[in-house]
Amino acid sequence: MIKEIIVVEGKDDVAAIKRAVDAEVIITGGFALRPSVINQIKKAQEKRGVIIFTDPDFAGEKIRKYITSRVEGCKHAFLSKEEATKDDDIGIENASPESIIEALKNARSQIVDRRTEFTQKDLIENKLLGSDQAAYRRNEIGKILGIGYCNAKQLLSRLNNFGVTREEFIEALNKIEK
Repeated sequence: MIKEIIVVEGKDDVAAIKRAVDAEVIITGGFALRPSVINQIKKAQEKRGVIIFTDPDFAGEKIRKYITSRVEGCKHAFLSKEEATKDDDIGIENASPESIIEALKNARSQIVDRRTEFTQKDLIENKLLGSDQAAYRRNEIGKILGIGYCNAKQLLSRLNNFGVTREEFIEALNKIEK
């Protein structure tokens, strides 16, 4: 059983999580998070910890940011769009149990102290910004590091705020090159 409580968007996500792992789950119910749900997430974070595991789409990111702004110390798990897509529908409910297990295994905590290990220069030098392959490379590095797909600005933030080391970054880049 996973120690932390997993926060997902809907009932179908719960079913997918339960197929993959033994865990307790909180459902946000989408954008309109009621104060009672936020309070439930806060209590879960205090007692056991929380992993936010929302869909890899605009709505999922918006929900993730909303929860993060109200509940400190949550871990974050990410799936790539490819892993979460079935028949043009994007969601955790479409992912395989193996992908869900891997995403949860790679869940990362946000760092509270501001960190600037990585800069825009790192992104440009490694073709993660300003190249024809940038979007593809950001998607791949997000998968490898378990921080999800994001635009260049979000990638920089996640590299710095999820404690990615320089060694992990270089290793991920080497995997992309192969």
